[in-house]
Amino acid sequence: MPKAILTLNAGSSSIKFALHELDSGAALQRVSHGQIEGIGVAPHFIAKATDGTVLNEYRWPSGATLEHDALLTPLLAWVTSHLGQEALCAVGHRIVHGGSGYVRPVHLDAQVMADLAKLTPLASLHQPHNLAAARAMAQLRPELPQVGCFDTAFHHGMPADAARLALPRKYAAEGMRRYGFHGLSYEYIASRLHEQAPELAAGRVIAAHLGNGASLCAMHNGQSVDTTMGFSTLDGLVMGTRCGNLDPGAVLYLQQAHGLSAAEVEHLLYHDSGLLGVSGISSDMRTLLASDDAGAREAIDLFVFRIAREAGALIATLGGIDALVFSAGIGEHAAPIRAAVCARLGWLGIECDAEANSRHAAWISTPNSRVPVGIVPTDEEAMIASHTADALRDMPPSK
Repeated sequence: MPKAILTLNAGSSSIKFALHELDSGAALQRVSHGQIEGIGVAPHFIAKATDGTVLNEYRWPSGATLEHDALLTPLLAWVTSHLGQEALCAVGHRIVHGGSGYVRPVHLDAQVMADLAKLTPLASLHQPHNLAAARAMAQLRPELPQVGCFDTAFHHGMPADAARLALPRKYAAEGMRRYGFHGLSYEYIASRLHEQAPELAAGRVIAAHLGNGASLCAMHNGQSVDTTMGFSTLDGLVMGTRCGNLDPGAVLYLQQAHGLSAAEVEHLLYHDSGLLGVSGISSDMRTLLASDDAGAREAIDLFVFRIAREAGALIATLGGIDALVFSAGIGEHAAPIRAAVCARLGWLGIECDAEANSRHAAWISTPNSRVPVGIVPTDEEAMIASHTADALRDMPPSK
């Protein structure tokens, strides 16, 4: 029986997972995926085949407050029944922040997880949940190797000018820099683009990871040279509930004029801003696109404006652009947003093919467009599985 790798992407309200089989030729094939959603409200476990067929489902009582070990228990039980006791050979985790020290996938032992926990202030929205899943898995299946794969790693080699913050040097010495995020997604996009259009992949590409969290990445020859997210996941584009790029003076004003504490400002910027804050309606782009409310239109317009503005800055970093690609939930599925971004960037000679865009074709630019525009569906789980398989091969043999 082929060995299998389980990938986990643990957040505050859901844990996404996927199973990839590793055959004797070291090729990976996804066999199922799913999530544990509604954590803290009405937890719900569901596993699906690659064609969307529901393979297993479990619901906890509404309002159940559960730790990660309790949430992962039915997942592991299903994996065992589905694949057999010995089939699962490793677990790969998405870890949002690796800091300056963890710039490639690493085996998660107690020391590594302690190091990563110290980075929680740099990614307070994600890091605790990523690590909670890893600790729970270590308790449930201590014999299983676990591998951490970092969202910051892809950007680690950015030029110094792109990484540096204009703060006193002592803060840089303690690790304050522009890290960049969504790296696993961008790494996957770069690999797929290399397969589909190698001549474009070797050039200057702007990739737009547009979802509830959103960012842009400037890539040259598949390597990150600049990105819109910086020191934290608050930076850059307008997002579902996050503000994006914000004048630091606005933070001082909120504290001084409105008496907000640091914790209150943090909650405001992470949870009450972005599309939700501007629209006053929702953080979900689907809801906003379906609404006739003026606030919804203002939020959409600002979202598009900031994408185009930040894209212009990244084009300056690259010294030009050879391709633009959209990805993630909004980027892959919201044709009106893609069309609006292309219209804003029309000065580049970009022309969007309305028919191709409406059916979410792989390439949505017209033949006359001076810049090809495409859609590259992302797959962070496949990237995590690939890194985990590589890490397994590098492990010393058991004594």
